[in-house]
Amino acid sequence: MDKNWQADLEHWLTPFSAALRHKTRARMCPAYVAGLVGPGDRKSIQPMAARTDTVSYDQLHHFIGSGVWDAAPLEAALLVEADKLVGGDSAWLIIDDTALPKKGRHSVGVAPQYASALGKTANCQSLVSVTLASREVPVMVGLRLFLPETWTDDPERMARAGVPKHRQIALTKPEIAIEEIDRVITSGVRFGCVLADSGYGSSGPFRQALSERGLKWAVGLSRRQNVYSADVALTFPVAETGRRRKYHIPDRSAVSAEAMLADEKWRKVSWRQGTKGRLSCRFAARRVRLADGHRHRMHDGRVQAMPGDEVWLVGERRSTGEQKYYVSNLPADATIRMLAAAIKARWICEQAHQQLKEELGLDHFEGRSWTGLHRHALMTMIAYAFLQSRRLKAAGRKKKSLRSTATTEHARHQASHSRSLRTTSTPAMSAL
Repeated sequence: MDKNWQADLEHWLTPFSAALRHKTRARMCPAYVAGLVGPGDRKSIQPMAARTDTVSYDQLHHFIGSGVWDAAPLEAALLVEADKLVGGDSAWLIIDDTALPKKGRHSVGVAPQYASALGKTANCQSLVSVTLASREVPVMVGLRLFLPETWTDDPERMARAGVPKHRQIALTKPEIAIEEIDRVITSGVRFGCVLADSGYGSSGPFRQALSERGLKWAVGLSRRQNVYSADVALTFPVAETGRRRKYHIPDRSAVSAEAMLADEKWRKVSWRQGTKGRLSCRFAARRVRLADGHRHRMHDGRVQAMPGDEVWLVGERRSTGEQKYYVSNLPADATIRMLAAAIKARWICEQAHQQLKEELGLDHFEGRSWTGLHRHALMTMIAYAFLQSRRLKAAGRKKKSLRSTATTEHARHQASHSRSLRTTSTPAMSAL
């Protein structure tokens, strides 16, 4: 990083400092973010304070852990900057979660939970993440702690960790995600489609909440999810005995997503250029209706969910033999390449998680409180947005330089070509 990054940071943070509306706090924010961006392996408060002469450990600790200030204006400022950097109709809003491994049991939200980064259950904190991304550039805009039952069933434990009263309730990760999506929508951030893995996409209420908000989405799905063919019909069979039926029923049984695509044609589809060439997998897609409507008893006694809206069911076969399933409400005329590109765009949030941890110390916070953890997470997201702004600016300068060089070379070529034409044509004209 060049020597001017600190001056650039001070200028870039002006909207955030203004949002704090307090002279001392407005000084702490740049100091904390500079500590995250600057050199040093450990990005917890004590080593960051030791690397600067501008603020003390006590000042930074108070700012993050116990200072009386509202994070909402800074979160709003982050959304504004993210929209400037990558917002637009072609942007993705990516929902995922990330785990922060922890020892002990006192840090807020810590419990044995599945950590995707580790591929196993571990003692950790789990945060629902929201990433705005475009042109393969991610900007993290939301990190919210998920509280497992061992916490929500223990009010005293939550009170000791400073969990706000309005957050001392049991919420699933999909429910937290919808809250965050509403916050993003309210801010006016522009995006075209919501992406999520099967941890969210397998939730019928989550998908329905997205559709109710008029959003396009492409999400992971359990292979066991029951689906109907798109041409399923609802009939109203006449009961031979007993009471009349009150509801229509489908004219065929639902089958699993895996079974629905088993006999489909699987095509090799490439969706983007990777570092080692074009990335590709085998995909199959079919229009279906998910079995996620009201549940009714069929004429044979089975209880079955009714067909929902028509959507795309997509299957992916990887070179390892692993198979994944997805569902999307993208238009019926979407191509399989469009579906694959949307599904695979989710990978960029994994890059953001990794960079926030490795470069900015997202998982280095040593406090135990709800407020401290979320403020530290917010500062890492602000720092990440700053770095992305510099990377985009540098990429823009490089493109401009390449265009300028190309234009100059083209002009030289044209001039040389023109001279050549004039030189070769003169004798011919003289000969006439």
